[in-house]
Amino acid sequence: MSIQAIATSQAPAAAGPYSQAVRAGDYLFFSGQIPLDPASGRVVGQDAEAQARQVLQNIGAVLSAAGLGFDKVVKTTVILADMADFEVINRVYAGYFGDLAPARSTVQVAALPKKVRIEIEGIAYAGL
Repeated sequence: MSIQAIATSQAPAAAGPYSQAVRAGDYLFFSGQIPLDPASGRVVGQDAEAQARQVLQNIGAVLSAAGLGFDKVVKTTVILADMADFEVINRVYAGYFGDLAPARSTVQVAALPKKVRIEIEGIAYAGL
């Protein structure tokens, strides 16, 4: 099985010793994305809706760099700073996936990097 790091300037650069995504065989594992503007590295938006849109745009850029789209995502983990944002984030999230939404877990944590409201990581199927 081949293993390949995926990187794109269209998503925020990794802020530590990790890859934006790693393709391992037929699967792409994408690291957690937070709502950072790829060019400036600054947090985008103050509310959950704006932050969720930026996170999903960043994920889309990483998927695209691997030659994939949202239709290939099979599992996500949504990490929230406040579960009160659940409904708003669900509405934004639903707009990025078709009829076959990926399996998903959603958890609330005490804090996220840069005090953002949301982070999403996941797995996509990259096989033919």
